[in-house]
Amino acid sequence: MSHRRRGTAAVALAVAAALSLAACGADSSGKDGGSSSQGSKDSKSVAKGGKDFGDAAAKTAALGTDAKPGQWPRTVKHAMGSTEIKEQPKRVVVLDVGELDNVVSLGVKPVGLAPTEGSPELPSYLKKDAGTPKNIGTINSLNLEAIAALKPDLILGSQLRAANSYDELSKIAPTVFSIRPGFTWKENYLLNAAALDRTAQAEANLTAYKKKAKALGDKLGADKPTVSMVRYLPDGLIRLYANDSFIGTILKDVGIPRPKNQDIADLAAEVSAENIDQADADYIFTGVYGDVRATDKSKAQANPLWKNLKAVKDGHAYDVPDETWYLGLGVTAADVVLDDLEKHLTA
Repeated sequence: MSHRRRGTAAVALAVAAALSLAACGADSSGKDGGSSSQGSKDSKSVAKGGKDFGDAAAKTAALGTDAKPGQWPRTVKHAMGSTEIKEQPKRVVVLDVGELDNVVSLGVKPVGLAPTEGSPELPSYLKKDAGTPKNIGTINSLNLEAIAALKPDLILGSQLRAANSYDELSKIAPTVFSIRPGFTWKENYLLNAAALDRTAQAEANLTAYKKKAKALGDKLGADKPTVSMVRYLPDGLIRLYANDSFIGTILKDVGIPRPKNQDIADLAAEVSAENIDQADADYIFTGVYGDVRATDKSKAQANPLWKNLKAVKDGHAYDVPDETWYLGLGVTAADVVLDDLEKHLTA
């Protein structure tokens, strides 16, 4: 698969697509880019999805570079325009956990990291290989002085998270932005790899991931169980993650069917603790963003409707790590999720 792309028109379209996403309810909360609106008694979509999400994936795939391997300087087309990178980056700053996963998987130890508010530490699954990046604020509150002090030669982030800081960041170092984190994680990975001249390695890692996902799908056979993805967030938000989310793409790659209310072209649907029965499926996997005490998890799971769900009665409801299943947003996290899926679905 080649990552050579062409045409500045695609970049303009990508920017327009991202702005459209922001207008239709995507936020920069660290919660996989979804709306922060409160859930109602009935499940509801938290983003318009559909064509907007499809456009975001297509336009993200059109970003990258025409530079040959080893060619410097190189110009990288991205969500905010085009950026020239004069030489192989050695001091990389990442503005989100997706970019962190991406660069670490390519053998790069970033010098700076902006974690999410819900997981302020370096993700445990990356600690062994990530080195000791300095904290540069959070994804929603970047510390530009701390970033400048690190003297980076490349900054990686996304338009959805940090568009307002792009001009200032680009004065510090060459800055490359994807359109948004989340379900476009594979395209984002290739964009980051293009800026680092590590496209071949990224493509090899994606090929290995796809092979592993297919092998798990084959192992599960034709009669695969349905899987429901439940995530508890602060302020009573409960999301049932759908196809246009990081975890949604992984389940689709494996070929795992979803309940009808999650088999939709959106990030997620929202339910209340009183309507947690809408999470029913053969298997339920639950994540928690941030402090569980700030969520309605205990309230929802004390509901008799929860205890009567098929997955719960069958012993097929599992808590899973939020840092990989929902916040990982990269190939390393996706690989860990596949291992978790195999463990639970083939036990």
